[in-house]
Order: sequence, then C-alpha cells, then structure tokens
Amino acid sequence: MDKETKDLGVLALFTSVYCAAHHSEQKRETVDLGLPDSGKYRYCPACSELLRYAIERRKRCPLDPKPTCKHCQVHCYRAGHREKVRAIMRYSGKTLILRGRLDLLWHYLF
Repeated sequence: MDKETKDLGVLALFTSVYCAAHHSEQKRETVDLGLPDSGKYRYCPACSELLRYAIERRKRCPLDPKPTCKHCQVHCYRAGHREKVRAIMRYSGKTLILRGRLDLLWHYLF
C-alpha cells in the first residue's frame, strides 16, 4: 500500500469516527470511496461530501513527495474545508489514541 492510499485510509477512518460522534442522529450510510476498506465506514451526507472533496484534492496534489498537510506550504482545501478537516483530525486522533490505537500516534504527531 502506498503512502497516499494509507493517508486517505486514515482520513476515511477519522471522518467516520467524527461523524459517528457528532452526527449520530443523522442517517449514515456506507460510501464507496475507491479506497481499500472504505466500505466498512459509515458517513452522513455532509461528511461523505467533505471526504470525497478531500480525497479528490489529495489525489490532485502537485507536490511529490507529498508532505503531511499540516507541514505543507500549498493548501489544497478551501478555507472552510481546511478548518473542518483539522477539527476531524484533532477529535478523531485523540479519540482513537485514547481507545488504544497507538499505531495512529505517529500520524497524529507528524
């Protein structure tokens, strides 16, 4: 699995955790994102749309090798989307690490 696919998989996981915690009253469905294991996560329509947008922007990144988004000089997302992705990463990273997913600690810190 290449780095881009792994990063997008982490984003899909983090978005599903955030969506479950913040949008539990909304109808959530599985969405085919074209990523390995993406079919096991469920999203509300708003989170699904944000995730599709993020995946499209990540795949179009002109930088090679792609740095992590928080260390990148070129911001791919529009301002509102950037803040939402930051909120998702902040919430889900802490939540999953506290649940014992120490493998994500590396991604969360760097």
